[in-house]
Amino acid sequence: MKSELLIIIPAYNEEKNIENVVSFIKDKYPQYDYIVVNDGSKDCTAQICRERGYELIDLPVNLGLAGAFQTGLKYAYLQGYSYAIQFDADGQHRPEFIECMLKKIKEGYDIVIGSRFVNIKKNKSLRMLGSRMLTVAIKMTTKVRVSDPTSGMRMFSKDMIKEFANNLNYGPEPDTISYLLKNGASIAEVQVQMDERQFGESYLNMVGSAKYMIKMLISIFLVQNFRKRVE
Repeated sequence: MKSELLIIIPAYNEEKNIENVVSFIKDKYPQYDYIVVNDGSKDCTAQICRERGYELIDLPVNLGLAGAFQTGLKYAYLQGYSYAIQFDADGQHRPEFIECMLKKIKEGYDIVIGSRFVNIKKNKSLRMLGSRMLTVAIKMTTKVRVSDPTSGMRMFSKDMIKEFANNLNYGPEPDTISYLLKNGASIAEVQVQMDERQFGESYLNMVGSAKYMIKMLISIFLVQNFRKRVE
């Protein structure tokens, strides 16, 4: 029997993490469906998924997170899922929080963010400084406070699934959240906990993180004003 919720797991070079992540979901949370979107990995990520019999979309080239994410949402749309959640393949996201996010989105929200900072203050690291800047930028441009704008654990309603699946330039980034808020989308946050990456390294190092924040801020304050929403 098909679940009302699809867990979308974009994966790029996650051969050391993917088995633990997917096996845990399959064993402990079988009430949810899932799909791994292998984003043209150069390692054995796809091979492991095929050998284990995981549900898999195997992209022939690397599209980046936005492309892999949109592929998953297009699949969710075509399969008729009511809800979909973006779920990292690196072991940081914890599936025990999916239930409370699902309960929240059923209250009528378009997007629910699994937030680390609803009830917990951010530390004073450079990474959290960037997060604070994004929170302020979104607040200034939308009048809505998003405490954890960089969280990758986001759940989407049926209407959002359709919109993301059928439009270009809808990446899973803070500027998209800002854009959707400006255009009437309703967003809520649910307190979650996240683990540290088990193996491998994030694509965002210190320099990469700085460039990412600058890009997001320019997009939120300037670029998003010229976009037109097509529903």
